[in-house]
Amino acid sequence: MNSVEILRKYWKHESFRPLQEEIIQSVLGGRDTLALMPTGGGKSICFQVPALAKAGICIVVTPLIALMKDQVENLKARGIEAIAVFSGMTKREVDIALDNCIYGPVKFLYLSPERLASELVQERIRHMKVNLFTVDEAHCISQWGYDFRPAYLNIASLRALHPNVPFLALTATATARVVDDIQEKLGFSAINVLKKSFLRGNLAYMAFEEEDKMGRMLRIIRKLGGSGIVYVRNRRETQEVTRILLHEGVSADFYHAGLETPERARKQEAWKTNAARVIVATNAFGMGIDKPDVRFVIHLDLPDSLEAYFQEAGRAGRDGKKAYAVLLHHGSDRDRLLKNFELSFPPIDFIKQVYQQLGNYYQLAYGAGEGITMDFDVADFCGRYKLDVVMTLNALKFLERDGWIGVSENVYLPSRVKFEANQQDLYRFQVENMAYDGFIKTVLRSYGGAFDYFIPIREYDLARKTGKSAATIIEMLRYLQKMEILTYLPQRDSPQLQFLRPRMDSSRLFIDNQYIRIRKETKREQLEAVFHYLEDGACRSIQLLAYFGEQKSRPCGICDCCIKAKRHENVEHQLMAELVEVLADGPMTIDLLISGMQSGDEAARLAFIRKRLDEGTLKVNGDKYYLS
Repeated sequence: MNSVEILRKYWKHESFRPLQEEIIQSVLGGRDTLALMPTGGGKSICFQVPALAKAGICIVVTPLIALMKDQVENLKARGIEAIAVFSGMTKREVDIALDNCIYGPVKFLYLSPERLASELVQERIRHMKVNLFTVDEAHCISQWGYDFRPAYLNIASLRALHPNVPFLALTATATARVVDDIQEKLGFSAINVLKKSFLRGNLAYMAFEEEDKMGRMLRIIRKLGGSGIVYVRNRRETQEVTRILLHEGVSADFYHAGLETPERARKQEAWKTNAARVIVATNAFGMGIDKPDVRFVIHLDLPDSLEAYFQEAGRAGRDGKKAYAVLLHHGSDRDRLLKNFELSFPPIDFIKQVYQQLGNYYQLAYGAGEGITMDFDVADFCGRYKLDVVMTLNALKFLERDGWIGVSENVYLPSRVKFEANQQDLYRFQVENMAYDGFIKTVLRSYGGAFDYFIPIREYDLARKTGKSAATIIEMLRYLQKMEILTYLPQRDSPQLQFLRPRMDSSRLFIDNQYIRIRKETKREQLEAVFHYLEDGACRSIQLLAYFGEQKSRPCGICDCCIKAKRHENVEHQLMAELVEVLADGPMTIDLLISGMQSGDEAARLAFIRKRLDEGTLKVNGDKYYLS
């Protein structure tokens, strides 16, 4: 099948969106390709279609585990085999999944970047028939980007495993410097950038200095109607703002990464189906959600980069209809950003202290711990050692960058089982243990494939089907595991921390101080760009496009700066007409001139007169003014 036939068969679309087909043809031609597409531009189609057009498997590297799971489920729903391997899975689960990629019909393997450091994973990839390497959120590989992930530097090692397989790098936000860096870090054989303009002609960008943010937010929501997102800076604010909205009769819910995954999924679905009109969220919300009818995105706090702001604001108006991205700010926001900036670059001694206390936290002996992965509760860790949370989180990033540890996001893994006994031994066990016979039959009827790989189960569903309590079901599963009939892995929902090297004395720990200085300077430039965006009176769209390298754009005509400029232009036009009319009777003094004009206030009229004097339209003789 050709690309269009694949699109019709699996996605039921008749044609590609702009730029999609060019990217697909570039990849099918075997060329390394960097594709820049704005949020909601349909990036996944660009690797899924060419991967289906060729024999073999496509390996997709992405840091977003929730997105990874969603895409796997979506592909399976279309009849396409896909598997995800990420932090939190057991070695045996990974082993079975990778075997299926080598010997089974799997077309897509999704990997978190941390997994690429594993020799097991690399060796298995070597034996796969790979047709494409896809790097999603590719800006994460660049230290000049706004969201650098050290684990992304492992991706280039895939070149050695399959030298002739092309790379497709995808991102929605990259400056010119980051575009160059992505291609260099991934070892592109030749420069090849396909870019869709970041222009969003239907999206009105607004930024207002506002003391009463809650009042302004409510007025905006009531005026605009429709579905929207309100972004805030922390988990506590998501709940506070939601309470205000509900009290004012606005259907709303809150969302943050601290919620358990099933609850996050429920809230997300309620908003997508418009059961909740407004979702109040931290920046953990929005990745991979393609809701077209979002009429507004409101930021109640300043973002720390224009890259992050552009991506979050871009979730509005994907249906092409008029939408608004509104940023509300006041002086204290700038102070907070500058304070966080300083906390983001902790001293070397503090970073070493965090490493030392991680070893104590997990009771690791010196020389031990290499390769082990554990649940990590950062709040508990910081509370136990009385550490600042922001400084600690950033210390962990620098420890990760230098290869001492790996840290993943919250990973939700449902309970899983796999039968270890063969059919004959299982039948014998059922005959000898009648109390378990019905239960085993229920599991086998409810979940297929349990002899071949780990399958997700729900203890409460099994309890309902068997008439037993959930606690009894868990007890029975643990007993069957003890008897080596099956392996039972209870559900988990927490971040993961892995020691990548044996624990060593913190005094001998190498931390790259020069790299920290470079990151600090990059971050300072990003903050200055945010402040400039607020202060510059130029069209908001022009400013954003210029930041991403598009220098020849026109004023959008719909942002707050363009609207203000139009009003100013209209007032000047009216003042000019009044000036001509007033001076029709002859020269007059400045006081009479100003009092004879009606538009604008006195300061605006005076400024207008000075401007006309400067350009020579108006002249003065003694104390009398006249038209030249």
